[in-house]
Amino acid sequence: MISIVGCRKTHRGDGRQPPVPVLDGVDLEVRPHEFVAVLGPSGCGKTTLLRILAGLEGWDSGEVRVHGRPVSGPGTDRALVFQDFALLPWATVTDNIAFGLELRGVARAERTAVANRLIDRVGLNGFARHYPHQLSGGMQQRVGLARALAVEPEILLLDEPFGSLDSLTRRGLQEDVLRLHHETRKTVLLVTHSVDEAARLGDRVVLLGPRPARVIETIETGLPRPRPDDIGSDRRFVALKEHLWNRLKALTSR
Repeated sequence: MISIVGCRKTHRGDGRQPPVPVLDGVDLEVRPHEFVAVLGPSGCGKTTLLRILAGLEGWDSGEVRVHGRPVSGPGTDRALVFQDFALLPWATVTDNIAFGLELRGVARAERTAVANRLIDRVGLNGFARHYPHQLSGGMQQRVGLARALAVEPEILLLDEPFGSLDSLTRRGLQEDVLRLHHETRKTVLLVTHSVDEAARLGDRVVLLGPRPARVIETIETGLPRPRPDDIGSDRRFVALKEHLWNRLKALTSR
């Protein structure tokens, strides 16, 4: 479904700053319905890779394909969930969720019905008429997830969506994402710098090295789906976290 071969990317300098190499021949395959976590140190190019897949940014060389077709811009088959929520401050929860449908010309009654179904699915009952400033960070991110799901993409691209949340809210949203993945069977690509999050959510973990990034290792987690509540005590989970932590520590200490 997703195929990245030899992807290279350099951020151009502006005359005052030199060019910055970001991606150095990244190879990555993501199968249909798979949940892949891309783990790497901060600033290694994870978000750039996701923006390229979303069609928001170009690349210098290599191939980036979705369904066998080269990525040439945003598409209805992909939806990106941002770390900073990116909600419209003047719009209600309902209107934020329905925003993508409005851009596609969907009638108000239909897009409101879709938003109402998703408000129930992501646990925001009673907040349909609230504005972003009236919501907690976790609730705002639920709106972001619902907005992505509203356009019924085949692929969800998650850009460290829980990075700014407290640990309790973060864990709750991780469980929500696992449930939504189980229910919808969408293909999910998550970028994160959290070892625990990568191990907890992914079917596979792809480890990127420091900038300019390349794939250092790809690991099948071998953990069951749906994830049991006590996955944190599973010896496979503990061993995977330890392995990822040691690899990441070695990469960042060079």
